[in-house]
Amino acid sequence: MPHRSELYEDVPPVCWPIVYSPDYNITFMGLEKLHPFDAGKWGKVINFLKEEKLIGDDLIVQAREATDEDLLVVHTRRYLNKLKAGKLAVDRGWAINVGGGFHHCSSDKGGGFCAYADITLAIKFLFERVPGVSKATIIDLDAHQGNGHERDFMDDQKVYIMDVYNRYIYPGDGFAKRAIKRKVELEWGTEDTEYLQKVHTHVEGALNELKPDIIVYNAGTDILDGDPLGGLAISPQGIVKRDEVVFKAARSRRIPILMVTSGGYQKRTARIIADSILNLHNLGLIDKELVASEAENPKVEKMIRDTVTDLTNLSL
Repeated sequence: MPHRSELYEDVPPVCWPIVYSPDYNITFMGLEKLHPFDAGKWGKVINFLKEEKLIGDDLIVQAREATDEDLLVVHTRRYLNKLKAGKLAVDRGWAINVGGGFHHCSSDKGGGFCAYADITLAIKFLFERVPGVSKATIIDLDAHQGNGHERDFMDDQKVYIMDVYNRYIYPGDGFAKRAIKRKVELEWGTEDTEYLQKVHTHVEGALNELKPDIIVYNAGTDILDGDPLGGLAISPQGIVKRDEVVFKAARSRRIPILMVTSGGYQKRTARIIADSILNLHNLGLIDKELVASEAENPKVEKMIRDTVTDLTNLSL
């Protein structure tokens, strides 16, 4: 029986399935400027998309507040009692949450700037709310290992995890690695050609090995050359191409995809994320709606569109 929640509201069809709240942007009397993370990254992404006339304020899905009852789907009461407020969002069909991707957080433990297990929560909501959605694939292309969702789905055969990361950096969670079905460990300074070849090969391999009902794509931009925490050397064009590869693979198989933007610790990452979204739109890989008639299973696709629309927003 699904739990009670006020997150499940209808979203007007004119809205893009892009979730955002100004509260995603972190400020603390200017002290945020001393941290390598661009605390205003998400707002900048939205502003770039507005400048390009792709979206307007009335076409964005506004993230809503989640209650403890919502969070207890994943987190323990004991863990929630330790936390202060933050923001995250989960969405439908093809969807982009410009503030999500907290992949170091598991159901009972935070880590690495991640306080809420939004990837785990998105998948559990889908399994709970959408009949016929019983398999999920996580494609984690942040520079860091996604140990949070890996720990949460350690013994869950319904969730397939692919993770591509710098083998030498945080978190180095050997236990969590046991949950990865397709593990790609990169060397320091990996560049575009090698990286894109591996992403293409392994995304295709993962989706051929198991066709899921939903893909959760963790699209960190901390792979960018010069990122102080990622240690890789991918160009802006390489990041745009990477996202294109993943969305093409999903679209060619008619699998709904939820993209979260995760890590990225340089000022220029906001522009790159916006450029990638514009590229996906220009290529016809995203639009305001995911057309049910394109789906291999229209009934399941309709349920995803109708029901997952109701969990368009999850914010804290």
